Amino acid sequence: MSRSFEVIADSTASVEAIHNAFQRADYWRDRLAGDAAATLDAFTVDADGVVEVHITQHLGRQILPALVVNFVPGDLKLLYRETWRPTGDGQVRGESHVSASGGLGSSRADNWLAPAGTASQLRSAGKVDVRIPLVGGKLEKSIGASLAASIPSTLRYTTTWIAEHG
Repeated sequence: MSRSFEVIADSTASVEAIHNAFQRADYWRDRLAGDAAATLDAFTVDADGVVEVHITQHLGRQILPALVVNFVPGDLKLLYRETWRPTGDGQVRGESHVSASGGLGSSRADNWLAPAGTASQLRSAGKVDVRIPLVGGKLEKSIGASLAASIPSTLRYTTTWIAEHG
């Protein structure tokens, strides 16, 4: 059974500034710089300003919860895909997909970045699905809570990055 989550986060940066940051490969490299286990596998921006990013994160068995280790043969690999597209009305729509190796689970979120005065607001709504018997529900709850914290944290990082890199 999947678990839904919703997150709202505010930024002092404009929608345009955030979208411009998303269109820069150096933003994505900087965003991942603190995570040696993550790699930027693909980054494209088309003529319409649609951004697509593919990231792989390798999680060693030593950092996985003990119950999960029993179901994971080897290290766990998370494949992230984010797409951000301008909607033509001052907003940017995003989609985020994450899948775990071995079909152990996935998450999907729809994201809307909209103006809020001279600033912006991000709304994210999605689902987490963990396919591990007995502990799946607990992990879904934990992952949902982690996303509720990490999405605003990532937006704060982006806001700071924009201020530093203009």
